[in-house]
Amino acid sequence: MRRIFPPVSLIGVPTDIGAGHLGARLGPDALRIAGLAQALRGRGIEVEDRGNLAGPPNPVEPPMDGYRHLAGVVAWNEALMQASLRELEAGRMPVVLGGDHSLAIGSIAAVAAHCRATGRRLRVLWLDAHADFNTSDVTPSGNIHGMPVACLCGIGPGVLTGIGGHVPAITPAQVTQVGIRSVDQDEKRMVKEHGLDIYDMRYIDEVGMKRTMEAALEGLDDDTHLHVSFDVDVLDPSIAPGTGTRVPGGLNYREAQLVMEMIADSGRMGSLDVVEVSPALDERNRTAELAVDLVESLFGKSTLMRD
Repeated sequence: MRRIFPPVSLIGVPTDIGAGHLGARLGPDALRIAGLAQALRGRGIEVEDRGNLAGPPNPVEPPMDGYRHLAGVVAWNEALMQASLRELEAGRMPVVLGGDHSLAIGSIAAVAAHCRATGRRLRVLWLDAHADFNTSDVTPSGNIHGMPVACLCGIGPGVLTGIGGHVPAITPAQVTQVGIRSVDQDEKRMVKEHGLDIYDMRYIDEVGMKRTMEAALEGLDDDTHLHVSFDVDVLDPSIAPGTGTRVPGGLNYREAQLVMEMIADSGRMGSLDVVEVSPALDERNRTAELAVDLVESLFGKSTLMRD
C-alpha cells in the first residue's frame, strides 16, 4: 500500500558556520540542482520550495570560550526553528536542506515543540558517521556541528540549549543513531553516561543492516513522529566524497538504500534534515545526486510494490 505523504516544504539553510570546513553553505543549491523537488513531485508529493533562509556569514574565526561562531550558529538555528515550526503547524513536512549539522538544533527543537503541543511522541533517527555529542570541554576545535545532539539534550551553552524555549528539547532516550564510526575519546564516555542508543558500524557488520534497522525502528507507533537527520557523511566516502568530515568504512549503496526503504516502510517519518553536502569537495555533484536518490527511497521509492 502506497503511503500518502503530507505536502513537503523545502527549507534551504546555506551556512557552514558550525563546521570546520567551508563548503556546506552550497549544499542547498546542490540538492536543488540534483533535482530533489522534481523527484518528490514525480512521486505525487506536493512540494513547495521556500527558498533559502538568511543569516550571518561565516567569519572563519577561532573559538572563543570554547565555541566557534556561537552567536552566528544561534541566529541560524533560531531562524530555522521558526521556519520549521510554521510548516509543521500548517500541516506540512519540513525538509531542511543544509548546511552543516549544527542546524539540527533548530530543526529538532521545532519538531520537539510541535510534538509537545500536539501530544505526540518524538523519536530522532540520527544517520551520521559522528555521534555529535561533544561539548566545549571535550573538543578543542569548538566546531558546533559536533555538538548538536548534546545541545538538544540540554548539555551546552544556554543560548543553544534554550532554542525553542524548553530545556532540554529532547532526552537521550529519544535519540537513535545509526552508522556511527568516529567518536572522540571523552565523547565516548559522555555517550555511555547518557545512555545513547547507538548502532555503530561494528554492530552493523556483525548483525547486518536489516536487523540493525529493525532494532532502531522498534517501538514506533501511530502516535510517534519520526524525525530523520541525515548527514551524508554516514555514507562511505567512496560513494559520497562531497562532504567535509569524511570517515572511511561508512554505509555502502545497498546498505543506505535499505536504511531508507525500511524507514519508509515504517510510515512514521514526519520531518527530515539533509545536511553536510559540500559540492566544492565533490565530483560532478555525485553526492547531492546520491542524496536525492536516497531521499526518494525515504518517500517510498522501491523496486517492487510491497505490502
